[in-house]
Amino acid sequence: MAHKLETPSNPAAPLIPKAREGRAQRATYVLLALCAAVLYLAGEPLVHTARALTSHFAALQIGALLKGTCYLAEEIFHLEARHHGSFWRALNACLPVHWHMTLLLVCGSAYVALLDGDRQLLGLHLSLACLCQLLILALGLHKPSAVEISEMSERSKQNVAHGLAWSYYVGYLKIVLPRLKESMEKFSRANPNVLARRKSWKLHILIPLSCDICDDLEKADSNIQYLMDLPETTLTRAGTKGRVYKHSLYAIRDEDNKLRHCVVEYAAPLQSLYAMSQDDCAAFSREDRVEQAKLFYRTLEEILQSAKECAGTYRLIAYEESGEAEAHFLSRELLRHLQQQCQEEYTVCEGTLCSTDLSLQISKSDLPQPLRSDCL
Repeated sequence: MAHKLETPSNPAAPLIPKAREGRAQRATYVLLALCAAVLYLAGEPLVHTARALTSHFAALQIGALLKGTCYLAEEIFHLEARHHGSFWRALNACLPVHWHMTLLLVCGSAYVALLDGDRQLLGLHLSLACLCQLLILALGLHKPSAVEISEMSERSKQNVAHGLAWSYYVGYLKIVLPRLKESMEKFSRANPNVLARRKSWKLHILIPLSCDICDDLEKADSNIQYLMDLPETTLTRAGTKGRVYKHSLYAIRDEDNKLRHCVVEYAAPLQSLYAMSQDDCAAFSREDRVEQAKLFYRTLEEILQSAKECAGTYRLIAYEESGEAEAHFLSRELLRHLQQQCQEEYTVCEGTLCSTDLSLQISKSDLPQPLRSDCL
């Protein structure tokens, strides 16, 4: 009876934040219901409550209009460059006029009707509303929080990480990954004893969250040794004739002095994030760099999961180095992932008949012979 294959847990899950799931909006609805219940239980006269409510609504719309007016004072000097010479484009970019004006008229009319003709009180309230809103703008209290900015950037796909991940996929991974298995097949035929485990026939992409990339893996960890290059792929790309794409095969030495082989390289776009954090002109802090590196991993993972032609040809390895320098941290991380892949392959073979390299095993001896060797 076949055992159910369980998907292994994502090894980078503790490091990579998930996408926000709208809990803030649901919390808004809960607090709204609580406030409505408090107002109901307070037992205030309905007219007084309606007057205060419409007053607050009107003040909020006045604040939105004042803020839009302040931004418009800047945008009218950029009509040609930013808004194609259209004043209405600039106005709509600063504030949704129809929505705010409609709300302001409705709330203002309701408030005037509830004041019982006290025009002097109306003027005082309008003046105070304008004063309070302008003070909020002057003190910068209207600016969104860091969480709001982060959420807006993620939802609109405008983070640096989104652009880097898509560029990395479209300009590189989408080209090399579908051809990787063929390249490794050629290499395996020429070197049959090197790549014994087909489950590890993947491009192992290192994603250090520090974005600190060492160009020479052998210098980063002495237990990682360059072996040779896989057969190259040559394509005409973006005007360059015969552009060469190739991958390097490395031997990873474990604690028992045994060698495991895999194709491994860093995610090159992380170098851009690191360089930005070192350049004052980019105004990119270390905290920004780490956050963008995590978002880069999550975005790249989502892109590759939806790319059917890349299925089974890659493994993303995100890691966070400890504060203390460890000479063989990287090799241990790679060995851990290789061992996980070996366990995944064994689970598949245990639960179902393996179709990869299926052949009839005939023993020359009368004794039964094993069909698979140990993973290591």
